Amino acid sequence: MADQHAPRSTSTLTLADDRLAAELVTLRDYLRWAASEFHLAGLFHGHGSDSPWDEAVALTLGALHLPWNVDPAVLDARLLPMERSRIVALVRERITCRRPLPYLLGEAWFAGLPFDVDERVLIPRSPIAELVETGFAAWFPEEPPERVLDLCAGSGCIGIATALHLPTCAVDLADISQEALAVARQNISRHDVGARVRAVHADLFDALPDRYDLIVSNPPYVDARDLATMPAEFRHEPALALGAGADGLDIVRRILREAREHLTDRGVLVVEVGNSDHHLEAAFPEVPFLWLDFERGGQGVFALTADELDAHAASFA
Repeated sequence: MADQHAPRSTSTLTLADDRLAAELVTLRDYLRWAASEFHLAGLFHGHGSDSPWDEAVALTLGALHLPWNVDPAVLDARLLPMERSRIVALVRERITCRRPLPYLLGEAWFAGLPFDVDERVLIPRSPIAELVETGFAAWFPEEPPERVLDLCAGSGCIGIATALHLPTCAVDLADISQEALAVARQNISRHDVGARVRAVHADLFDALPDRYDLIVSNPPYVDARDLATMPAEFRHEPALALGAGADGLDIVRRILREAREHLTDRGVLVVEVGNSDHHLEAAFPEVPFLWLDFERGGQGVFALTADELDAHAASFA
């Protein structure tokens, strides 16, 4: 059976690439060469790395199935011919097709955990990872949430990582895309959390009769202007998971309107809206959104308690 996590590439090497693969010998050679190529190509770095060097490290180590903290002595190891050709092909495809690296490798990391990804799902990059790593302790300092909903779950990374960091909670992963849910189910199996995590086909809260202590969502929130000017790398991600109307709030408005009916009285709603945060504040100036700060960067994530949703229900109607 083929390795489902193996790097994938559709590029065909040219004669020049074959010669290049023969001349570059060590892992260090390929790191330097890939970083230079990425710098010259002017790639957009925003799907797990933030510089040509970081991208080169992630690609070469990922292509060789090596961990990010590999012993530096490996840098001077000679690579096999097939390993050299694989790295060259991945670099060429990254540049010519502008495919984000996680899609080329078939894997992305979130909250310190690996997840299967492909073009059926958004690439995990939410700052909500920091909240997951703390077990959402700001709202549940003593008793963790019993039931959690990952709404617009995509790959399921938020909900599955939450289940792994909070081993007593039950998690639902809800998404309108059956294709995305297929990837989420792969990740449920990969992390062996099927006893506590289930994938549910739902249009937001439809088909979700339960109440949850925590609803967390990274829904589509890109406004029309940002969507039209996004770098080419984003064109490989599912449009359904990105755009949400002129101001990016088509889905968020529904979430705000319907969430309270699905929260327990101690419940909390956490939603990412990214650059559409200013649209949200303009649309609901009377609502006391708690905008969260993150040590590793990121913006546009708010939290509202069940009581706050009750108090401002008229605003969301």
